[in-house]
Amino acid sequence: MALLETHALVASYGDFQALFGVDLCLEEGETLAIIGANGAGKTTLMRSLSGVLKNEPDAIRYRGEAIGALTAPDVMARGIAMVPEGRRLFPSLTVEENLLVGTYGRKTAGPWTLDSIYALFPILQERGRSPATALSGGQQQMVAIGRALMSNPDVLLCDEISLGLAPVVVRDIYAAFPRIRETGAAIIIVEQDIAQALKVSNRVYCMMEGRITLSGKACDLDRDAIHKAYFGADGHELA
Repeated sequence: MALLETHALVASYGDFQALFGVDLCLEEGETLAIIGANGAGKTTLMRSLSGVLKNEPDAIRYRGEAIGALTAPDVMARGIAMVPEGRRLFPSLTVEENLLVGTYGRKTAGPWTLDSIYALFPILQERGRSPATALSGGQQQMVAIGRALMSNPDVLLCDEISLGLAPVVVRDIYAAFPRIRETGAAIIIVEQDIAQALKVSNRVYCMMEGRITLSGKACDLDRDAIHKAYFGADGHELA
């Protein structure tokens, strides 16, 4: 039994259908990367997995339980935490207060405390009393990751964590992921940087127009296959 899986998952915004029969599975301790161009349906998939978008109950299963119709707080309480696109920090709260928000929905003993988050991202301890929005974009992303980890999740969902950040900042953020994986958490990363996605993941799913177009072990996927799955047969050149 997979840790987290979807079965023929569909999702819509009103009359616009964004996902068409998506099937994926995440195993214990695994890191999955979801790649695809803008509009491929990646964020909609993450919103569905986290409970922000409601679905048919059996379309999403977590440890065998149908969770597709649960609310986001209920999904988080079961051990699935989200690092949303755009970070979504609370501007009226300090860095430390934003981190502590992560414990409100799920008070579970585990490896992640304020001290361990500060050990992972030392700059956050230095800036702990500062307003979260006074930090740089990369530091704010660290807060968003730390906030999700404070719930000690079994599954960490990361939506476009490198978006808009300088390469050196992205490198520093991804340098924390081996430590996160060591705690046993499974991770799903949505990432437009294909090289980065292949580097950090065990398996990769490629999406285009709301469908899975390719899946496999990161080490087995070749450039041509990814190109076709990412852009279609008549797509542009892959950077």
